[in-house]
Amino acid sequence: MLKNNKPLIITFLAPAVLCYLIVFLYPTIRTVIMSLFAVESISTPVSAWKFFAFGNYKKLFTTPIFIQSMKNILRIWLAGGLGVMIIAILFAVILTQKIKGKKFFRAAIYLPNVVSAVAMGTMWINFIYNADYGFLHTVFSFLHLDKLAAVRWTAPGNLAWSMLTAYCFGMVGYHMLIFISGIEQIPKDYYEAATIEGANVIQRFFNITLPNLLGVIRTNIVMWTVYTVGFFVWGQLFSPVNLSNDTVAPMNYMYELVFGSSASTAAARDTGAGAAIGVMLMLIVILVFFATNILTRGDEADL
Repeated sequence: MLKNNKPLIITFLAPAVLCYLIVFLYPTIRTVIMSLFAVESISTPVSAWKFFAFGNYKKLFTTPIFIQSMKNILRIWLAGGLGVMIIAILFAVILTQKIKGKKFFRAAIYLPNVVSAVAMGTMWINFIYNADYGFLHTVFSFLHLDKLAAVRWTAPGNLAWSMLTAYCFGMVGYHMLIFISGIEQIPKDYYEAATIEGANVIQRFFNITLPNLLGVIRTNIVMWTVYTVGFFVWGQLFSPVNLSNDTVAPMNYMYELVFGSSASTAAARDTGAGAAIGVMLMLIVILVFFATNILTRGDEADL
């Protein structure tokens, strides 16, 4: 049957395969090759590339701002990821119970994902963190907590954690929905049997819900890693003029190296080094994917 339909199958698959080769595979291979050469501009012809081996990688790991950017995404991935996953799974467990208005709460929690990152970041900077009329200033002033009301949340000492809080706020709903989809796949009989046996809410969570969510947890960790290594817009919003040690991520530094910036002189244009950053970010996602699969292999309960 399949052999008879082979021309039809090829006809339908060809556009998708062609798009994949052009849009994903070719740029990936070109970026990996470019990372091994000294290339000043992205428009520099291949004939002008100078072989540099792993020189771009060595140079990056001796550049303070790049090292700081890697520390920043490690903080986002570890501290931000832990907070987002805990809150997301908590909301998911609550919103899969028989409570009134759970559809509304699901939509409300997911709503920040519908709003663009630029609009969301601008809202936090202007209406939450503003030291004169922001939400935090207003609330703390009303409570007569004058020291907290006077805090400059976007000052250098607080900027990194303020940005991380704003970013995580918008990501909770996305991961919550993934957890909800996993919880709803768990047979209700498990919970009914555990309840009859006298298991309380916490015991049911750790003995039924969590073991059956390991596959979903793997997915969420990988997706969180993808979004973390692609962290760019928030860094640009919270430090719009120059690269800042508090907010710079590898993508921000890569953009600076490849395209330059009229407002910053922090980095000379170096497309080869920018390509090396892209390769390293790709490898991080691949390593996390394989690590999460190895660490949780064979531990997921059978449904």
